[in-house]
Amino acid sequence: MKRRLFLLILCLTVALSIVGLPQLQAQQLAVTELNIYNWDTYIAPEVLEEFQQQYRVKINYDTYGSNEEMYARVKARDTNYDLIFPADYMIQMMATEGLLQPLDARQIPNLKHIDPNFLNSDYDPGNRYSVPYQWGTLGIGYNLETTGKEIDSWTAMFMPQYAGRIAWMDDTRYTIGAVLLFLGYDPNTEKVEEINQARDFLIKQKDTIAAFADDIGQSLLNQGEVDLAFEWSGDIFQVMKENPDLRYAIPKEGSIIWTDNMAIPAQAQHRQLAEQFINFILEPTVSARISNFTQYGSPNRTARQAGLITPSDLGNPGIYPPAELFAKLKHLKHVGESSRLYEAAWDAIKTSSPSPST
Repeated sequence: MKRRLFLLILCLTVALSIVGLPQLQAQQLAVTELNIYNWDTYIAPEVLEEFQQQYRVKINYDTYGSNEEMYARVKARDTNYDLIFPADYMIQMMATEGLLQPLDARQIPNLKHIDPNFLNSDYDPGNRYSVPYQWGTLGIGYNLETTGKEIDSWTAMFMPQYAGRIAWMDDTRYTIGAVLLFLGYDPNTEKVEEINQARDFLIKQKDTIAAFADDIGQSLLNQGEVDLAFEWSGDIFQVMKENPDLRYAIPKEGSIIWTDNMAIPAQAQHRQLAEQFINFILEPTVSARISNFTQYGSPNRTARQAGLITPSDLGNPGIYPPAELFAKLKHLKHVGESSRLYEAAWDAIKTSSPSPST
């Protein structure tokens, strides 16, 4: 009888302890893996390790080189990713196509740390599908030793003196958008004649282009294979730590500003765990460690105000541009059916030879 009573008490104790577990711990009894799809070199490795150890979760981590690559894989619905990191315009596009799950803000209380300027955006009103992760600019990374002078204009990317020594991103919207800006147009234009003018202009410049780089322009620059590269600000700043000859410039004509976001694909199986990871990332100390590693701008206002961001980064105009230059930066937007115009232009750029007049 005592043994039966002991077993009954033991069973009740275990049952009550499970019922009393926090939601995340209870969830961990059933979910042990989180599948993440992110850009390369875009998170401090120790952050992933800390989450795994703290919550006893195994993270499966894959990387992609462009928004279009990520979009194609998620749209094919042949993946099991629980968390992705799309850019602003891509959030709008994927939400419209039903490729994202709505978030439960109650599970992400650390949203309170995000700067209101990065919330309730045009591409995701009310942050129904996304949470800001990092932000930055696209500009020109260059080797001061080989250029012999500071670069401050898009014009440098088309100078014949750098022929065969220039890398552009292998990205439809960003590369065409930069050329549209240089030509004086809106990078979100839906006018076929403007898009085609950007297409033709870039085709005529193809003999100056060493590569359309798949998110490796910073490596080509660092290794001396190119002298100039159209790249993400943080990617250039990361290799500048290794090479004192490298520089980054936001062209004076203006450039593209972007916000990358955390979002959960429609087919994700572990939404609650993904939301817990999002909330973990929004802890000010964690957000600061990520920005200090990537050298991109942090949308986490608490982290900035608490002095958790590296002071030299906060004072770097290439990371946090001054007001007059910030006003010239443009966000890309989802252009609906006009996306086909950009895709057709990009196909022509990639497959065409330079004009004989070049």
